[in-house]
Amino acid sequence: MTGSEVSPSFRLAYVPGVTPDKWVRIWHERLPDVPLVLEQVPAAEACDSLLNGGADAGLVRLPVDRDVLSAIPLYTERTVVVVPKDHLVTAVDEVSPEDLADDIVLHPLDDVLAWEGLPGRPAFERPATTADAVELVAAGIGVLVVPLSLARLHHRKDLTYRPLTDAPESSVALAWPQDATTDLVEDFIGIVRGRTVNSTRGRRQAPPQPKEKRAGTAGARRGRTGKGAERGSAAPRRGRRGRPRRPS
Repeated sequence: MTGSEVSPSFRLAYVPGVTPDKWVRIWHERLPDVPLVLEQVPAAEACDSLLNGGADAGLVRLPVDRDVLSAIPLYTERTVVVVPKDHLVTAVDEVSPEDLADDIVLHPLDDVLAWEGLPGRPAFERPATTADAVELVAAGIGVLVVPLSLARLHHRKDLTYRPLTDAPESSVALAWPQDATTDLVEDFIGIVRGRTVNSTRGRRQAPPQPKEKRAGTAGARRGRTGKGAERGSAAPRRGRRGRPRRPS
């Protein structure tokens, strides 16, 4: 696919926790004739989806393989610990890893945090998904450490969360295949970077309009100072005291 080709639609993949609503709304306002197709994919499969042609671009979690994918970092999320509402840590505003030393800290297989050493005590087995881990937290089996957006995504009335200090964080980026930087990808890049529709770096710009000449301006100027000015209409010459001379 080349940059000059126009796709009948723009396919955007996004991972759980990411909310592309604002950018989608701007897309529909600027490109109403180009449908934007959204597809949620697991975080671990997002890059493969882009490389296999499953999407034109994706809102993914870093890191990505920069040898084959281009990526623009967008934001970094705060890390929180999800606990039952009656857990002891709810008495404080934020939690340290040391505060979880006596807790079983669940580590789902789809975890998006790069841990060097997980705090707390390990569970006998790892839950398959973050959603499964949340169910175990609700059952009182352990606690779960996730990016803030995933805590909100899996919100339950019987659970709450607190910020966790000194923990790895997850960053979200816009990524796309390096050899498929299409015009529509450029359009979406402009949207997520906050460019206006008339930005000098945007792709869809209206051609500059020629400046309109003010009618009669040049002619009026020539009429005042040019050689072609009518001498017959000149005012009569005045005498020394400012009175008009009498004709001889």
